[in-house]
Amino acid sequence: MSEVPVPVLHGLSDEDAASACTDPDPSTKDFLMQQTMLRIKDPKKSIEFYTKVLGMTLLQKFDFPSMKFSLYFMGYEDKKEIPSDTKERTAWTFSRKATIELTHNWGSEEKSYHNGNSDPRGFGHIGIAVPDVYAACKRFDELGVTFVKKPDDGKMKGLAFIQDPDGYWIEILSPNNMLNII
Repeated sequence: MSEVPVPVLHGLSDEDAASACTDPDPSTKDFLMQQTMLRIKDPKKSIEFYTKVLGMTLLQKFDFPSMKFSLYFMGYEDKKEIPSDTKERTAWTFSRKATIELTHNWGSEEKSYHNGNSDPRGFGHIGIAVPDVYAACKRFDELGVTFVKKPDDGKMKGLAFIQDPDGYWIEILSPNNMLNII
């Protein structure tokens, strides 16, 4: 009887991954993933992309003249729920889950930012869940969005990667289809 070859694993086995996890400290119970910051060159292009193409809302803008930069917080929130009072709006903005903080350093328009996917690799992408990847990608194509990977390219079918105006990658996925991919 011959032995069945054991596949070589890269990374942690399921058991090792589970044993590496510890129960969260109770003091972290109210922590939440609040923001991911991306540096941008052109706020107009970036805000247009994140609102028009991805359907986000500008939650709040902050200018820091003495330090020469502006922040634009983007997220999937209903505009009608954004408080009009500045103090309330600020607390509300920083209590939203999974926002994007677009940072524009004034005078950086001619710089190029590392998107994390060219060497040396680092940051990879953000992910946006959509009901139908194919319908979303058809719309993105019609809008002239740059694709890194279309849904039927490569081995992982049914998910796509697009780029924002600064070249950051955005994964487009459908939660109901992920079992077919993974």
